[in-house]
Amino acid sequence: MKRLTSRVGKYELGRTIGQGTFSKVKFAQNTETGEDVAIKILAKTTILKHKMVDQIKREISIMKIVRHPNIVRLHEVLSSKTKVYIVLEFVTGGELFDRIVQGRLPENEARRYFQQLIDAVSHCHSKGVYHRDLKPENLLLDANENLKVSDFGLSALPQQGVGLLHTTCGTPNYVAPEVLGHQGYDGAAADVWSCGVILYVLMAGYLPFEETDLPTLYQKINASQYACPFWFSSGAKALIDKILDPNPKTRIKIERIKRDSWFCKNYVHVRQNDVDEVNLDDVRAVFDDIEDRYVDEHLKAHEGGPLIMNAFEMITLSQGLNLSALFDRRQDCVKRQTRFVSRKPAKEILSTIEAVAELMSLKVHTRNYKTRLEGKSANKAVRFAVVLEIFEVAPSLFMIDVRKAAGDILEYHKFYKDFCAKLENIIWIPKEGASSSLFNGMNC
Repeated sequence: MKRLTSRVGKYELGRTIGQGTFSKVKFAQNTETGEDVAIKILAKTTILKHKMVDQIKREISIMKIVRHPNIVRLHEVLSSKTKVYIVLEFVTGGELFDRIVQGRLPENEARRYFQQLIDAVSHCHSKGVYHRDLKPENLLLDANENLKVSDFGLSALPQQGVGLLHTTCGTPNYVAPEVLGHQGYDGAAADVWSCGVILYVLMAGYLPFEETDLPTLYQKINASQYACPFWFSSGAKALIDKILDPNPKTRIKIERIKRDSWFCKNYVHVRQNDVDEVNLDDVRAVFDDIEDRYVDEHLKAHEGGPLIMNAFEMITLSQGLNLSALFDRRQDCVKRQTRFVSRKPAKEILSTIEAVAELMSLKVHTRNYKTRLEGKSANKAVRFAVVLEIFEVAPSLFMIDVRKAAGDILEYHKFYKDFCAKLENIIWIPKEGASSSLFNGMNC
């Protein structure tokens, strides 16, 4: 059996760190500069089959246009004979949603993230760009705990001479009522509504509008039927009430949000260096002639077993080089991307995962040491899928990386706990200090 790793141009590709319907995201390293990046990979056949050329080209162009300290930066775009590679800033702090899973945030902390979100969204709007899918899962944190807006796949630039957008998109719980009405909507007002829902979630730890069936959910959103918990300050509640106004014409605008007394407390305005000329030549080169412009791909074969995780990949899994979270399941912070460690042989780990999945009535698809599990979601309109991959991190020590591929993140959170409870016979929990001794020499 052979496993493949690859190099694309000057980038050495590592492990998969995210997966969507039409793409996957891999960690990579620039071999010339040593810079860590994330590379979004799309198959050209998929792009052409689903007639996504214009959409993907628009997403990339938008990310180049909206350069801002609180927006994930796009470095460049490459293509091979079969794939398109979007090279992005690698953000190390995880998703903002990971923080919410642990519980609500203190008001001052929630306000700081909200201020950075409004700065980023305001900048997008100043460029005529509307995100349309703002939610905590699309908000990342860098090493300094600063917010970074990502995923502009549903973003829109209004057509010339047309003021309203008409496509219903976004995640239902965060979508503005006018978006659900199919009557056309103002992209700026719709983004503001989503920002208000995000602020509520940060401070409350749960959604303002949440129902198991979509008709009831839509009814509550249309009526703006929600209640603020008692711990919200009067200033925060007043601002949220102005944002979650079901009438987009009377809903507060970003300019007024920035003048709100609650918002302005400890507000640090972001200095925007917007002097760089945006160059879209690489985008045109890839998409104007999608069949003909290539970057070299180099594949390296490895005999047998799971992929071996190298040092720079290992470091990216840790936050602040504290590797204990990799090896200690007692740290009860379950994220969209989660992992556990085992000392059992790789084949035994794989067979145990498959057996437990079948007991849970999940469909199992295994290729080499990577397994995809699929099942029915609680929301029948959405499928549920999880990908598990086994990595060798040291002799006789394996890390099993688990990530959500489809479905609701809270449902994934519950699945991961239930799944791990059934895998206790293969999960290794080290004694105190074991992880630091394993990586002797690192600043753990």
